[in-house]
Amino acid sequence: MADATTGRQTADMTPTAIQRVDYQPPAYDIETVDLKFRLAPNATHVEARLAVRRVRAGQPLELDGAAMTLLSLAVDGQVLPDSGYVVDGEKLTITGELPDHFTLTIETEVNPVGNTALEGLYQSRGLYCTQCEAQGFRKITYFIDRPDVMATYRVRIEGERASCPVLLSNGNLVDSGDLENGWHYAVWEDPFPKPC
Repeated sequence: MADATTGRQTADMTPTAIQRVDYQPPAYDIETVDLKFRLAPNATHVEARLAVRRVRAGQPLELDGAAMTLLSLAVDGQVLPDSGYVVDGEKLTITGELPDHFTLTIETEVNPVGNTALEGLYQSRGLYCTQCEAQGFRKITYFIDRPDVMATYRVRIEGERASCPVLLSNGNLVDSGDLENGWHYAVWEDPFPKPC
């Protein structure tokens, strides 16, 4: 079955339609996304810095997320205490007051080798791959994972040169180089707003 409000499938994998009449625009918009991946087969560290703007007052910020470990959450550099948010199923809700514009920094850990759903970040034949459509981005970081939230993306990927000789993302390569201990990095910037 699927959750009627999201159209997501549940255990018996029966899809349900999302009705247009039930559509509500999100209360927040994400304008820019700055991602940093430190690749590791069983424990890839992901840092997401989101420029968030309130669109409608009176509603909490709800983010989608699944199959990852939340390491930290900060608003404008201030780490939120456990009492400042709630993780319930596949939703993370920030319960406190938020400014109209702010930077939300989320650190998560994902397991590419253990991800057999082929959504989010996973490994296939030793290669790191991502599949974010239709709702796979929520398996990388917490996000308003829906197609009407359009943002620009900057992605920094760090990996061991021996196992990850090519570090590829969308957009334009704007920086790359060597790091310590046989690691290297690449930074990609996509200037055109798109859904996650």
